Amino acid sequence: MNQNLPQSMTLSHILVEHRYEAEDIQRKLKEGDAFEDLAQKFSQCPSRAQGGSLGHIELSRLEPTFAEAASRLAPGQISEVVRTPFGHHLIRNDAT
Repeated sequence: MNQNLPQSMTLSHILVEHRYEAEDIQRKLKEGDAFEDLAQKFSQCPSRAQGGSLGHIELSRLEPTFAEAASRLAPGQISEVVRTPFGHHLIRNDAT
């Protein structure tokens, strides 16, 4: 991983199996639906119970593709669809 990346971040994500599911959720986000509500409804990660929140987490603990995508997000920004071995993610930088 790039040495210039932050070591830790406060993140949320929504995890689904298929890209088309992530794209549908992405469209709902652009229409104004709340990230937390969509995470609770659609995410396949246990973090769904917290609206997708992963809390403040060390990037080194995350799958490298996920960590790289997360590290490029500005505070409040949501990623494009990110594919990892776990599925397809939408990642949000929760920094304030």
